[in-house]
Amino acid sequence: MLNLSKYKGINQFGLAYKVMLENDPHARGSVDRILIENMVRLCSETAKYLYAKYTPVRSFYKEGMRPKLEQYVEEAILGAKSIEERIEAIARFTSSLQEKACQDLEAFQIGGTEEEIVARGSDWCPHIARVACALYQVAGFPARIVNLADTDKAYSGHVIIEVYRDKSWGTIDPLTNVVYRHLYGRPASTWDLMTNSNLIKHHFRDESTPYTTADQFRAAAISNYFVWKWKDYTYTVSKMNDYYRSILEMAERGWPGGLRWLHGEDR
Repeated sequence: MLNLSKYKGINQFGLAYKVMLENDPHARGSVDRILIENMVRLCSETAKYLYAKYTPVRSFYKEGMRPKLEQYVEEAILGAKSIEERIEAIARFTSSLQEKACQDLEAFQIGGTEEEIVARGSDWCPHIARVACALYQVAGFPARIVNLADTDKAYSGHVIIEVYRDKSWGTIDPLTNVVYRHLYGRPASTWDLMTNSNLIKHHFRDESTPYTTADQFRAAAISNYFVWKWKDYTYTVSKMNDYYRSILEMAERGWPGGLRWLHGEDR
């Protein structure tokens, strides 16, 4: 039997990313922290398990549990006729949330329920991924969180999701509205993308899809998040911390001197 302990936790992307994740601005014990702490590395040793047993391939969401989320799904998929049209419609909806995102780091809110995130908007990929995961489950599709990291670069993490349909898991970037598929249309899993970079290149559009690169899929880890268990989670809202503020302020300045670890995380 596979021992998951060595593949689980915030240390899966190396020391520098471990330090970065330890300084994550989400409140201790909050849902987003829990998802990071419980992520399982996707690699050759774990791929079979993660795509066979790790996540239930049905949604246990029951109507009435989260009425506002049901309303968002209903509005998003209006006019969608096929399964793939519904998949695409929800991805467009979550991508649109960044249009009303707060750009003031002092006022920026970290965490909260999916309803709160939709109401205020966000361009923070962990938030958008969790909202998307919840909406797909409400719509009847099994879904889960995927953390990505370009481990050859500093601060190059991203969070996306996988959605199950057509008897397979398919990767979706709900922030940039990219639905990954094989050339013949079947959903492409994160493992498919990691082992066949041509599938990633096929989906790159322009600067609007900056994470659609083989390097971004250099490392990945998967977490289960179930919207029907929302009462088991804590949705604390917190503020931006000094650690992440320094990174984001440097990013706004265009990284003078080049992208690099600012706080010695790699030492």
